[in-house]
This record gives sequence, C-alpha cells and structure tokens, in this order.
Amino acid sequence: MANVVVVGSQWGDEGKGKIVDWLSERADVVVRFQGGHNAGHTLVIDGVSYKLSLLPSGVVRPGKLSVIGNGVVFDPHAFVAELARLEELGVRVTPDCLKIAENTALILSLHRELDGYREDAASNSGTKIGTTRRGIGPAYEDKVGRRAIRVMDLANLDTLPAKIDRLLTHHNALRRGLGHPEVGGDAILNELSSVADRILPFADRTWKILDERRRAGERILFEGAQGTLLDIDHGTYPFVTSSNTVAGQAASGSGLGPGAIGYVLGITKAYTTRVGEGPFPTEDTGEIGEFLGTRGHEFGVVTGRKRRCGWFDAVLVRQAVSVNGINGIALTKLDVLDGLAEIKVCTGYRLDGETIDYLPASQGAQARVEPIYETLEGWQETTRGARSWSELPAQAVKYVRYIEELIGAPVALLSTSPERDDTILVTDPFHD
Repeated sequence: MANVVVVGSQWGDEGKGKIVDWLSERADVVVRFQGGHNAGHTLVIDGVSYKLSLLPSGVVRPGKLSVIGNGVVFDPHAFVAELARLEELGVRVTPDCLKIAENTALILSLHRELDGYREDAASNSGTKIGTTRRGIGPAYEDKVGRRAIRVMDLANLDTLPAKIDRLLTHHNALRRGLGHPEVGGDAILNELSSVADRILPFADRTWKILDERRRAGERILFEGAQGTLLDIDHGTYPFVTSSNTVAGQAASGSGLGPGAIGYVLGITKAYTTRVGEGPFPTEDTGEIGEFLGTRGHEFGVVTGRKRRCGWFDAVLVRQAVSVNGINGIALTKLDVLDGLAEIKVCTGYRLDGETIDYLPASQGAQARVEPIYETLEGWQETTRGARSWSELPAQAVKYVRYIEELIGAPVALLSTSPERDDTILVTDPFHD
C-alpha cells in the first residue's frame, strides 16, 4: 500500500482541490505538511462548495483524521474563523477528527503587520515580492531564528511573557526601522490568551499518531500547498514562498520518515499560470493569455488575485518531476484548451544565444530566458466531462502523450472539468 504525497508541479493553483478531494475519500488520514493560510483550494461535495485555506481536506469527510503538521505555520485566529465558516455549512470540526502538531509555530498579528510593512516598502523601491500579507514569511523567520511562539506554549501562559519579550526585542527593532510604532508585550499576551482554549484541545504529538496509523496499515495522504516553483530552495527565488513545497518536506513537515512515502503525485495544469511577481517565461499578455484566464476562471481562492497565464512549460514541469521524484501527474483543466486551432508547448529555452533544458537559478538569467515552442494542432471537439480515453478527441490524446514524453512522467489521472467524477483514472496512486 502506498501513502501518497500531492504536490503542485508549477507555481501552484494547478487544481489540487479536486484531486486532493478525490484522493481523500480513499485515505484514512490527511496531513498538511507546509505553508499556512496563504494558499487554499475549493472542494465541491454534493453541490456544496468548501473553501479551505489552512485546514486539511479531510475535515469535510466523516471518518477521516486530519492533521496540521509541524511544517505548517499556524494562525490561530484564522483557524477559529475557518472553523466557524465550516460550521455554517454544517461541518463541525472536533479534536476527534483534527489534530494540530504541538510543535507548530504560530502566526501572530505582528507577523501580518510586518509582512504588510515590507510589501509597502518594497512597492516603493520596485522590489515587491507579491506576498499575501498574511504573515507567513515573518513567522517562518522567527521559527528559524528560534524565537517562535508554538502551539504547546499556549498551555503555559505564565511562561509566555518571557518568550514574548524575546520575540519583541527582534520585532520592535524592525518596526522602528520601518517607521512604525512598537508593540507591547501585554497586547500579544492578550492575543494568545484569547484563543488558547480554542486551540489546545486539538494539540497533540502528531508524529506519534501518524506513526501508529502508518504501522496499522492506514492510508495517509500528504497534502501540500503552493507549487514546486514557489519552493524556497528550488523555486524562482526570491519570488517564492517561505517554505519548502516539494515532496521531501512531507516527511520533515509531518514527523514521519521518508520511507513512509510511497507515491508522489504532481498536479499539473494543461497550461501555465502564476500569481504575484517574478519570472514567467511562457506568459502571454495578449489574446491567448486573456482567453486562458477567462475560460479557466483564473483567480486565486484565498486572495482573489487574477492569475497570469501562458502556454504549457515542459521545462519547468520536467524539473519539478526531478526534484520531487514525481511518479505520475494529475493533468488538470484540459478542457480549457478546447476549441483552439493551435496549441503551443515550451520545450526548451534560449539564454544569451544558447539553448538550455532547465530553468537557471540566477534571478537575472531567469528574467532573460526565452521560450522555444513546438506548435501542435488543436481540437474543436469538447473534452469537458470525458471519463474515458475513448471520449477524448484524437488531437487531445496526442497533446497529453506529448506532454508525458517531454516531462518524463506518465499521466496517472486526467481531469476534464471541476466536477470530481469527470476524471480519467490511469494509475491509482493508492495501489494495493
């Protein structure tokens, strides 16, 4: 039996929600292993739409255990608000079905404020990253700096003032440097005290629970946020998120060893999109980009930001296949390409007169690469709603096979609409 890691193989927004929901129905445990509430996905179950940003997808399915792992940075107030939204939809999340790693670092109001101050300053200097201003980056900085407040600290409010003072020594110096007022320790203590009783019932030694579930033979689904090209090490740095988004993080971000991972599924859109700043070699700012954005409803789940759009970039996905150890891909939004007379695919780059087959690490080089395209014949028939290969137009099948060849990974699932049943299953990631 294979435990499955789901990762985005582009810049995120690849349609993970539907695929994760499809897999979570078959899983016993669903684990979030990195990121925060800066990314999200939408699940549609029996006609009801659930927009999740911090909670694992298992929370909307009875009988599943959901886990927020230690690799996540956790905003307690966003968590309480998300619980309330789900309760309005008839889903009550209890400590029986959700566990939060006790060693998970917290996002505080001062992290959100610092995130916004920096983005404002960067906008004025032309160095804006395009963060969601939710405090993700500053919270990870404090975690690495060994000054974070963690979930377990909420159980010992008497010891919090000293930890808060240490945190504020760092943050108030930053705030002064950015021209903003200092924060008092009492304000942070009150902020944490107000939610401690709501959070602590969910806190647990999740590494131990997961190991017990694994040994019992239960199926575990590891659910990532963002995409490979936003990884802090392997993405388009510095225009990246503040955590490791690749499959290897599933182990360290949950407390299980790498041997617990059996199958890596890369979610891959049939074209390419990106939110925020940074390089995007195949971006189309003209008619095609507008067509893809409109037909694909390309707006962020959490932020509502319009996504930049362009042709499929096989160079980037091939690189993602390598760094994640992707066993198969779930190709999404094929139906968005219906009706196009021609479809382009980026097969390589030109950089300073040379042909290369990888994305260079240098920010300057990333900005200079030019895509090399192959043009394929499109199809006029619809692929929307297809549930078998025989229902696909011949040219659509040719397009899919060409992508498989270019990226060096097979299609395990093919999604032909947002509806969960409109999926062609080739290989079951949860193989027995």
